Amino acid sequence: MALNEKWAELFGHDSPGTGMNLASAATPVDGGGRGGNSGRGGPDLKVGQGPWTTASAVANGLHTSSATALTEMNTASEGVTGATEGFTSTAALNEIRTSWKERLSAVRDECARLEGALKSAGKEFGEQEARTKQRFEGESPK
Repeated sequence: MALNEKWAELFGHDSPGTGMNLASAATPVDGGGRGGNSGRGGPDLKVGQGPWTTASAVANGLHTSSATALTEMNTASEGVTGATEGFTSTAALNEIRTSWKERLSAVRDECARLEGALKSAGKEFGEQEARTKQRFEGESPK
């Protein structure tokens, strides 16, 4: 049994969304040629550098806010240990403060790493898109 017959057996001939084609391949709906899009009037996939840049900016914002929170927490807890000496809750308070300091530091550091990685990915993606576009334009019939 051919793959198309098996597909039809499993999903029926008229199942929506079961057709597949390459963007440059002919389809029954659009007549084929470059940019085949199943008759919807536009490309199947639109991509851009913008989401990478946006994600990088969000990571930068999270880095800044977590660094600010860490500084504020350290400032707010100055002298707490000396002022609470003798209370049984002092050890628990120090443990909680240390735990949150570690967590905020990890978030701050990870956001800084992600900002750079996302920015780099966006730059590389944009450059690759430009090269790909130039190749397609160079190969298209005049």
